[in-house]
Amino acid sequence: MELLDFKEKIDLKQLEKVANCIKKGKLVVFPTETVYGIGTNAFDEMAVSNIFKAKGRPSDNPLIVHIANFKMLDELVTNVNEVEKKLMKAFWPGPLTIILPKKDVLPQNVTCGLDTVGIRMPNNDIALKLIKMANVPIAAPSANVSGKPSGTTIEDIYLELKDKVEYMIDSSITNIGVESTVVKIIDNEVVILRPGKISPDDIKKVGVNVKLHDHLFKNININDRVESPGMKHRHYAPSTKTILVDGVDNEKTCDKIFKLLDENKTKKIALLSYEENKKVFDNFDIEYLSLGKMGDLNVISQNIFTNLRKVDKLNVDFCIVQGVEKEGVGIAIMNRLTRACEYNVINV
Repeated sequence: MELLDFKEKIDLKQLEKVANCIKKGKLVVFPTETVYGIGTNAFDEMAVSNIFKAKGRPSDNPLIVHIANFKMLDELVTNVNEVEKKLMKAFWPGPLTIILPKKDVLPQNVTCGLDTVGIRMPNNDIALKLIKMANVPIAAPSANVSGKPSGTTIEDIYLELKDKVEYMIDSSITNIGVESTVVKIIDNEVVILRPGKISPDDIKKVGVNVKLHDHLFKNININDRVESPGMKHRHYAPSTKTILVDGVDNEKTCDKIFKLLDENKTKKIALLSYEENKKVFDNFDIEYLSLGKMGDLNVISQNIFTNLRKVDKLNVDFCIVQGVEKEGVGIAIMNRLTRACEYNVINV
């Protein structure tokens, strides 16, 4: 495996090597604006199967296909309706994945046998150049072992993936930190299957109706088929048992956390809470990790997976995470935290 440092600038000769590697069906780790992806040639069935093997990914969890232009889109899908065109015009390139009817050119394992595929055009210079140079769409889930928090820095995922890919491209921490918003248009209404940076309010501004899928904060039956990653199976979770304390009133939420800490004095505990709350918990012998400043959802989003990964390095009995407000990207953060805690949520 070769690690390429693109933090300062893109080395086009090196990137061309990576693109040729993708064309040949090898796996690479590359940055997007959301999280790092582990990708390969979306047309190569064997290569796609190697993504599932490298991640230990369940075979019923479909992949997102990344494109660099609309010519690639035409090769992959059968038709695009007016609502979908509106979304593409407003949000591509960007952190929006749209579920579309697929053509037979895509191998069945990309979509896990579904007749639809999730497509997005990433808003990241390295990713776009890589796709253009490879001249093939890239199938790429998040770069991590399945179930673990997604990779937002190379340091977080290096050890778990270094023996499974040909190249890793390091461009420092990703800008957004949570995966793309995934939507499907049903009866001219936008249904959010997985929340991300692009929020319901952002989509409403385009002039279309939007709603959240019923299962964003509920578990899905193991036998149900899903059209988007992040809806099913254990996701985003540290190995350490984690409890989410969800409340809109910071003082009341802290009181609930006090009670939990008091009830577990003999245990070693990590707490993820706001920067402003650090002094509030000074009297407790705990490992304190800052989510970021209260209300700064962009920073919290960017660092949430790295913070969850830090928990496992602390060797604690369990972790308590304070929830954030469900607005904007906060909806995505809470979706990821709910899944990370395996629905072990205390509502205040």
